[in-house]
Amino acid sequence: MSGGHPVSRREFVAWSLAAGFGVAARTAASADLRVIERSVAIQTRDGICDAAFFHPDHGSYPGVLVWPDSLGLRPALRELGNRMAGEGYSVLVPNHLYRSAKAPVFKKPFDPVNDPADKEEYRRHLAPFLAPGAADRDAIAYIEFLDAQAQVNKAMKIGTHGYCLGGAYVLKTAALFPDRIGAGASFHGGLLATDKPDSPHLLAPRIKARLYFAIASDDDAREPAVKDKLIHAFTAAKVRAEIEVFANARHGWCVPDHKPAADNKADAERAWRRLLALYKEAL
Repeated sequence: MSGGHPVSRREFVAWSLAAGFGVAARTAASADLRVIERSVAIQTRDGICDAAFFHPDHGSYPGVLVWPDSLGLRPALRELGNRMAGEGYSVLVPNHLYRSAKAPVFKKPFDPVNDPADKEEYRRHLAPFLAPGAADRDAIAYIEFLDAQAQVNKAMKIGTHGYCLGGAYVLKTAALFPDRIGAGASFHGGLLATDKPDSPHLLAPRIKARLYFAIASDDDAREPAVKDKLIHAFTAAKVRAEIEVFANARHGWCVPDHKPAADNKADAERAWRRLLALYKEAL
């Protein structure tokens, strides 16, 4: 267990098929790196995806693909990409909603939960991305883009992590590129383990990457069986995975522009350190 205080299994679940990774981040040698942000256009099979590419101003580093939450590429996701690059990575953050609009797709104020017009707009932008096979085609284009960049060290594995909706596509990417993806992480991920035949957790036999899942307490309360399905799938496939329920964190707590992030900065930082430790050991 981690976090510095005892908790019950209802509050915390950690499952690792190997020794759990520590919380050490990269050393100060990478802390002083100057980060370059570039707007890039990626040719996919479905069109041109606008994206942000972050990398230190010199050298080559492990590549990282970030899958945004359902609100897409925006300042908060750019902040996360910039921060990761500052740790010594070359980071791609795509606008996965490019089929319908350039980023930022949703303008504030935006309330798809309570405003019917916003809800319809939200569905309209998400539908093309959620179409069968669309995200898989995108993942191929994104990984090919990373491997074509001089700032990406092709001798090192690629990492991928995602937030909310993006968590499921971490698994899809790891399954599509089992020999290229070395680590993946999901933060308050959705649709990870469903009853449908194409559920992402069923891809476990095709995955070789080390995985980490940070689950919000309210998500776990609403769908307590998800963590058990993940544990069963990864155990059967002998995938090295760790699953943790954050007892005091609510859905969205790892994305800076979500209220749960402001309410629980300590757990947001702890989740970030776990991600850095995973990448340091697995890439």
